[in-house]
Order: sequence, then C-alpha cells, then structure tokens
Amino acid sequence: MALMITEECINCDVCEPECPNQAIYMGEKIYEINPNLCTECVGHFDRPQCMEVCPVSCIPVNPAFVEDKVALLAKYQRLIST
Repeated sequence: MALMITEECINCDVCEPECPNQAIYMGEKIYEINPNLCTECVGHFDRPQCMEVCPVSCIPVNPAFVEDKVALLAKYQRLIST
C-alpha cells in the first residue's frame, strides 16, 4: 500500500524531509505522496516516518494503491538499485 495525504494537511513541512524515498512533495495546495515511490518506509524503518511526525494525523493508507509487505519490499529494492 502507498500512503496518501488528506485535505486535513496543514502544510507544516515536517513530513517531506522524513521520507527516505523522496515520495512526498508539495502539490498545488497541500503535500502529496507519489505512490510509485512510497514504500511505507519498508526497507528503511519499522513504521512510516511521515505518519510518525504528522501533527494532525492526515496520512492514511491510499486505498487505490494496495500492496502487501512483499510488494513494498520489492519496490524498495527497485528504488535503491536505480
């Protein structure tokens, strides 16, 4: 699964630097997460770092991008090899 940032985002800027895959970027109005780069921190950390630091808890799982831990680890492997 990839994560997503909801409209509750307050643009506090704390999530973007925490992402080890550089999947978080400033969108038109709020921060967004590129699902092709998001591994929920699998391969880097035990828990998604953006969720850990978000002060308003606006980063849920994106239901449009459901992936299990095996798929997330494979994505992580692809990302670090490029």
